[in-house]
Amino acid sequence: MYNEGTALADGISPVETDSDRPDATPTHRQAPTPGRDPAPAPDPTTPATTEHTTPNRSAPPSPATPGQEKPVAANNPADEADHPASDAVPDRSAEPAHPHDTNPPDDRIPPGGETAVGPLLSTAPTATDSDHEAIDESEPPEAAAPSPESTGGTGTTAVLGEAATTADTTEATADAGDTSENTAADAGTTHAHATTATGTMRTEDEPSTAGTGSHAARTQGGGAGTSRDDRGDAEAARADATRKADANQTDADRTDANQTDASTTAAATSTSTSTSTPGTARVDTSTAGAMAAAVRDGVLSPLQLVDEALARIHARDRNMNAFSMVRAEAARAEARSVTERPDLDVLPLAGVPVAVKNNVDVAGEVTRAGSLAGGDRVAEADHPVVRRLRSAGAVVVGLTAVPEFGLWGATDSPAGVTCNPWNPKFSSGGSSGGSGAAVGSGMVAVAHGNDGLGSVRIPAACCGVVGVKPGRGLVPAEIGVDSWGGMTENGVLATTVADAALMLSVLADRPDLADLEPPQSLRIGLATAAPLPLGRVDRHWDAAARKAASAAAAAGHHVESAELPYQGATFALMLRWLANAAREAASVAHPDRLQPRTRTHVALGRLALRSGLLRPAQVDRIEARLLDHFERYDVVITPTLATAPPRARRWHRLPWLANVVANVRYSPFTPLWNLVGWPALSIPMGIHPRTGTPVAAQLIGQPGSEATLLRLAGQLESAHPWRRTAR
Repeated sequence: MYNEGTALADGISPVETDSDRPDATPTHRQAPTPGRDPAPAPDPTTPATTEHTTPNRSAPPSPATPGQEKPVAANNPADEADHPASDAVPDRSAEPAHPHDTNPPDDRIPPGGETAVGPLLSTAPTATDSDHEAIDESEPPEAAAPSPESTGGTGTTAVLGEAATTADTTEATADAGDTSENTAADAGTTHAHATTATGTMRTEDEPSTAGTGSHAARTQGGGAGTSRDDRGDAEAARADATRKADANQTDADRTDANQTDASTTAAATSTSTSTSTPGTARVDTSTAGAMAAAVRDGVLSPLQLVDEALARIHARDRNMNAFSMVRAEAARAEARSVTERPDLDVLPLAGVPVAVKNNVDVAGEVTRAGSLAGGDRVAEADHPVVRRLRSAGAVVVGLTAVPEFGLWGATDSPAGVTCNPWNPKFSSGGSSGGSGAAVGSGMVAVAHGNDGLGSVRIPAACCGVVGVKPGRGLVPAEIGVDSWGGMTENGVLATTVADAALMLSVLADRPDLADLEPPQSLRIGLATAAPLPLGRVDRHWDAAARKAASAAAAAGHHVESAELPYQGATFALMLRWLANAAREAASVAHPDRLQPRTRTHVALGRLALRSGLLRPAQVDRIEARLLDHFERYDVVITPTLATAPPRARRWHRLPWLANVVANVRYSPFTPLWNLVGWPALSIPMGIHPRTGTPVAAQLIGQPGSEATLLRLAGQLESAHPWRRTAR
């Protein structure tokens, strides 16, 4: 465990590993039946696998409201009557270890590795004051926004400056009267089981309790062959020999069963089912790459994968609100179509269930973009990225939640609050918060998102997954009116770097991006200073970036301290954040239905557009300074966020200023790279000891460096593997 008073030899403060995070409610397992052996414990070092049978199994229970949007008053953690508030960090001490549930200690750096850090040896964390750990419970400012009618261009500048200054020093968190929104996960959420004609189909979270051979017979027969009678020493000797043989077989069975990583026992599994049953195979379905390989090899069918994903969504999303719509029957029909494709054996995402953020078109569905202000027009054709996903064999199982127009860094709407899968008291981030929660909770292995001010990297960091924002032009954008003036890119959220690279290669139509060969020696800058003059960086987020830098140094890269030129970026970004909202709102069918915070944002955006303050020269000057700075570096590492995520609450009910303060305060590191259109990604680097939520590092490169960033991220993942999901 990390000792705050102890520094590592390389001078880079570590961050807590998953083993250091607060404990949570243990997973309840069914007690063994008297006279039967308990189920063997899963082996924490073995990749998650699922015991699958041949295709054509029956479907699991369909999710609530299959193929329909969630009702506005959906049950969610903001309802105190249903979900009492709890300040405790969820207890997960009894959860089985995942193969990626260990962050190796930093002392794994090989001898001499620390010398590659160079100037970092004398670099202290940016913020070490202990108050950075505390969670500020003060009420966010609720000052009324200025009247658009009485505010001119100069007034707009003053308001924006005041908002930015306030955001540097104030934290918007839940008030005592709104604690009902900070709730623990629904204790009634269970893992769904899907039954087949040949036995029981389980998700990758459920191990089989059935052994093989004589062990299965002993389980049914209550230990036959182990008792003694009066027939003399010969009979006793034979009984002893039989018992030893059975014990040896049991050990072998346990070794075999330990190949399955799971979180609950499959209590309903028939004792006659065994791993030796004809037509049964034990297959790894923990990653998108493994799923696609199993389908291409004919071991699994796309329908099996889709049914399992739907079962997980049904079991886990009731109070997480990751999905705004679940396409149960449509997804099953698509899975059957994929099975019949003649090119099935070469599809890179063959049968893989994916989630799509509900602000790009999916044929046959309404694209709401998190707002009630739009019409009910059903999309006639897929967005280009959806078309590429389907062409690669992926199946869209659902559309994920997004805050109105993707404007905000926390995901909520009248339909519900999207919670963090690691601690439901906190937000999953935004605006791709639904996709982040869906991947971070293990409902799907990969999801689509898009990023205009950090909207992929923010939820990826909050939910402990990999998030990739490609550079401008690599992946078709076509988001909203004008893709936020060219600032927004479609990207990927995934549990592993390999899956992120695989899905990005499909979205970009660049197969070479899936190649994760280690990069040549890189020049890496570590920049942990807050982008805002009065901003603070929580020391655990600071340490996450330093941990990534330490791992990079140990891998042979040259790492040194750096300072990024943020001058002028905050004002330019604020202007465009406002103006882009005004452009989006100009095309909605029912502007009177916009949320109050959005109406204020749009009104200020119209003033910004009329002020003449938005000039391309602003961005040109900022990018010129960055290009000059990056002459010394191939990659720069920063913390992805500055603080823990905001509380999970109904932010759309709060005033505009409270939302702006919360967004700017916790995510100052991500927006700059949207302004200039450069690639960036976020990777998990441990767990925050106070909130129980992940911490992460951001990797940034010049245009065209996506492959370099992915390969470096793959190296860091190998050095410090993370727990892939919260469940």
